[in-house]
Amino acid sequence: MNDPLSFVSGLTWADVPPRVQAQIKLALLDTLGVGAAGAGFASARIAAGFARDHMGGDTAMFFSAGTASAGGAAFAAGMSIDALDGHDGFNPAKGHIGATLLSSLWPYMSRISGEELMTALVAGYEFGARVAMAQHGTVPDYHTSGSWGAVMGAAVLSRVLGLPKAQARHAIGIAEYHAPRSQMMRGVDHPTMLKDGTGWGAMTAVSATLLAQAGFTGAPAITVEQAPVYWSDLGDRWYSLEQYFKPYPVCRWAQAPIEGVLALRRAHGLASQDVAQIHVASFHESVRLATSRPQATDEAQYSTSFPCAVAMVRGDVGPKDIDDTALADPEILRLSQSLTMTEDARANAAFPLTRLAQVTLTLHDGRILTSGWMQPRWDHTAPATAEEITAKYLRYTAAPLGDSRAQALHDAVMGLEGTSTKLLVDLIAQPIKRRTSSSN
Repeated sequence: MNDPLSFVSGLTWADVPPRVQAQIKLALLDTLGVGAAGAGFASARIAAGFARDHMGGDTAMFFSAGTASAGGAAFAAGMSIDALDGHDGFNPAKGHIGATLLSSLWPYMSRISGEELMTALVAGYEFGARVAMAQHGTVPDYHTSGSWGAVMGAAVLSRVLGLPKAQARHAIGIAEYHAPRSQMMRGVDHPTMLKDGTGWGAMTAVSATLLAQAGFTGAPAITVEQAPVYWSDLGDRWYSLEQYFKPYPVCRWAQAPIEGVLALRRAHGLASQDVAQIHVASFHESVRLATSRPQATDEAQYSTSFPCAVAMVRGDVGPKDIDDTALADPEILRLSQSLTMTEDARANAAFPLTRLAQVTLTLHDGRILTSGWMQPRWDHTAPATAEEITAKYLRYTAAPLGDSRAQALHDAVMGLEGTSTKLLVDLIAQPIKRRTSSSN
């Protein structure tokens, strides 16, 4: 096994198996689609304005007007992706690699080739999966993705900026020391614009790498240098292939309950008016997504009851269903407030590798209908097809980008081999057309 930093700096596109090469393009496309859709949400707009006003510089912004410092642009990019909880994730990390990774790379994307961008993304997914597991395995609290994502981002940026290994070692040490060790369950219990720490993690990654480049020193990164068990299969097992994608833009923990509602709705030809009450049995963390009457999109995205109610009423859950302007539908609120949850030992035992839920509907006519044990769709064990990811991307980007720009961005991602990143960067470095609340 290469040591982690040598793996990141030495990986070539030719080293990457063809399946991983294809997968990384889909991951990039999906993250860009979610980021474009999220750029219209309030948290992303506030973050972009903050970066422009208080973190001045000449780096283009991510789906937003103006410029900021490299760290500011990375922060705003991370907040845009995190504004809509529809991006890919990794079950053992209980979080998301791609969001912080792409945000960290964004300020420097124009400096590298398309092939180098894809190689850096693969290196980031492989490093990020392991640093996430190492952190969760060695610290008592469950921290947001930005905490370990900052270390990953610094490792990959050290490659992109050509830092020698000694400086890269300092970069990841600085990043780990200063990363946002934000407590995830605090954000779940009190959902706000804080989300998953992605923006702050990306900003920390950029800052740590630039500090190391300037000669600033940092303590060794414990998750990388003192947790060898998590790194032993680096270069042999490709965790890039073990990411999940999300069919719905809400917390992954709510997605199995949504599938249970939809399965019963389809199987019995139900309308929402048939349903008196919804009950969900699931794992502890899902049960804590307890907001039933969200006042803002951030609360709707970190809820089990609200998206389940949306699914029962509308047969799907898309960005427009959980936007700030879409939270007052009386039928959705009726069902959301009717939903009860219980913690189940079987589901607890399966978490985090598997997220299980069982749904029971009580109908107005007295019937009680119970689903099987459901899992979220598009897990790596039953992955989404390229066509499904592309359809999701086009659905999310139609309104914020327009059909022509959305298609051009898709084509730029799919044709990155042998090209520069100029077209890709130019398509991203423009503000969105309008708010995403009119799109699904």
